[in-house]
Amino acid sequence: MSATDTFDIADVRTRFTSLSRGFAFFDGPGGSQTPDAVGAAIAATTRDASANLGAPYATSRRVTAILEEAERGAAAFVGASPGEITFGMNMTSLNFALSRTAARTWQAGDRVIVSALDHDANVAPWIELAHDHQLDLQTIAIKADTTLDLDDLRAKLDDRTRVVAFTAASNAVGTKTPVREISDLAHSVGALSWVDGVHFAAHEPVDVDALGADALLCSTYKFCGPHLGFAYVRAEVAETWRPYKVRPLPTPTTGRKMSTGTFPFEALAGLNATFAYLDEIGGMAAIGAYERGLAERFLATLPSTVVHYGLPHLEGRLPTFVANVEGVPADIASERLAERGVGVWSSDTWYSLGLYETLGFGERSLRIGMSHYNTVEEVDLLVAELGRLS
Repeated sequence: MSATDTFDIADVRTRFTSLSRGFAFFDGPGGSQTPDAVGAAIAATTRDASANLGAPYATSRRVTAILEEAERGAAAFVGASPGEITFGMNMTSLNFALSRTAARTWQAGDRVIVSALDHDANVAPWIELAHDHQLDLQTIAIKADTTLDLDDLRAKLDDRTRVVAFTAASNAVGTKTPVREISDLAHSVGALSWVDGVHFAAHEPVDVDALGADALLCSTYKFCGPHLGFAYVRAEVAETWRPYKVRPLPTPTTGRKMSTGTFPFEALAGLNATFAYLDEIGGMAAIGAYERGLAERFLATLPSTVVHYGLPHLEGRLPTFVANVEGVPADIASERLAERGVGVWSSDTWYSLGLYETLGFGERSLRIGMSHYNTVEEVDLLVAELGRLS
């Protein structure tokens, strides 16, 4: 019996009003649909817990409990301790802030290494940092099959290297990276392993200790949560940093020390509902197995007129694909698919500039992503409509 047979997709779909309208969403890499319970938790917090931390009355105690639950939930989600979690507006904003905190003591000539596979959210912060402090910026090349060239990384590592910043999985073509191996290489020269976990965490379980990550960042709206970012920073690393922030009273955890300003309590309540939802439907391991079944069906039935880029099989990748339909511009293809009840995006670079420059998707391309709330029937509809386009 396959994972698509054992996963209770009917139960999953009853939890989303947005899925009851007959439209098939394959745009999860850009942001997933949200269970009704998440919106309800946000609304309830706005109504019943409008306060800030530290006051001696009920609404303040409620937001304190919301924050503590969110720290525990995020920590459990990535295999960390609650005190190693910090929250922010989104992954990109967090990355700009944390990268500057990490680099306060770095010197001109120190080396930072980024990846050509990455979304620019884990490249641009380091480019700007290198510009501001005269750091030596290097980029890990990617091979023609979209995997990272680890020999190139080895050649660029030296005792000046302060950080290796890379993705756990491409948000465009879905290619996964050997995170533990890269982390070990970074640590061999005393550098930090700085992981963009945004796309990976939406599809597979995360264990920061097993990955060897010193920092890992996520966006919760990629796995059915609110628009919110959170980061794990290993306590032994974070405790050595002096964060940029106002001068508050001492905070109880290292993670909170990294936060700036008032916490988004409404969004954190939504995140708590998200973690509860994911646990109720079986967790990320069950989700990943089900999604792989959908992706296998997609690849097995894909029309010959559709060309997808990157790894030709599921080994080493997530269920996310960049593709083009022969003879049909991607923007036209996405519009026609939307008219027929299928949601995919078209874009040029997918914010992965190094990947785009290496592969060359054409002027624009389609991105197709399977999420755990998609059905086999929706995959069949997607394939059929792709075949009708040319």
